Amino acid sequence: MRKAFLQLHCAILLAGFTGVFGKLITLNEGLLVWYRMIISGILLLLILAFSGKFKTISAKDFGRIAFAGCLLGLHWIFFYGSIKYSNISVGVVCFSLTGFLTAVLAPLINKKKFAVSELFLSSLTLLGIALIFSFDSKYRLGIGLGVVSSLLVAFFTIANERLAHVYKSETITVYQMIGGSLCLAVIMPLYLHFFPVATMLPSRSDIGYLILLSLFCTVLLYMLLTEALHKIPAFTVNLSFNLEPVYTIILAIFIYRENRELNWAFYAGLGLIILSVALQMVKVISDNQKSQAVSLS
Repeated sequence: MRKAFLQLHCAILLAGFTGVFGKLITLNEGLLVWYRMIISGILLLLILAFSGKFKTISAKDFGRIAFAGCLLGLHWIFFYGSIKYSNISVGVVCFSLTGFLTAVLAPLINKKKFAVSELFLSSLTLLGIALIFSFDSKYRLGIGLGVVSSLLVAFFTIANERLAHVYKSETITVYQMIGGSLCLAVIMPLYLHFFPVATMLPSRSDIGYLILLSLFCTVLLYMLLTEALHKIPAFTVNLSFNLEPVYTIILAIFIYRENRELNWAFYAGLGLIILSVALQMVKVISDNQKSQAVSLS
């Protein structure tokens, strides 16, 4: 369990840099995500091929994994759209709504009972989001896109939790990148019709940022996350990822001085989100200790 939590929080730390890269890369959100998935898929294919770990799967299995990859790609588009239409801090804090959505959706999809503690902890996050939502009307579009992003990633994590019990993490990640790339290739003509760009090609600096984003904040991040899902339930993973805004906001303050754009409502909302994560961590550790005590008795 300790190793799983270490893997999870390493993934969260890497995720903290995704918002910064989203601001640095000048491509629009659709092209940014498409290139990210293509480069990530190629990098991971090369790594697995040279290490002898690449595994072929059936068309049916590819369909299951590719569907999760499509959800991931769409989530990223809305996530980066949220950042570009507001700022890094607002975009990543909206991501924290994922815990609440997972607490509601996971029992419905998996046909299990609702956990009162999960709903309570997620409600703290929801209240935090409500405070942040009210702090400045000019960020409403960015916040709306961030809410849709959270809904998509909640579905993705529930699907990924099921996959993690059947396939190895590197197999899931590589086929998700391939599936997501194909999905975006299909919708990209329509997307670019409504959101036209002067050029589809990234600049030299964008290529460098995309490679870093793909290697560290995609390939390594999602392999760590999938490994963690073997031991840690989807709700805990999503709630723990609410710490991502803390890391990202610290980076945004140092790099972009975004603290000048934020007020007390934002920080009060962020405080509630951090509290929900801390309480969930205490609960998970306590439950794990109790289960170990029962198994030893």
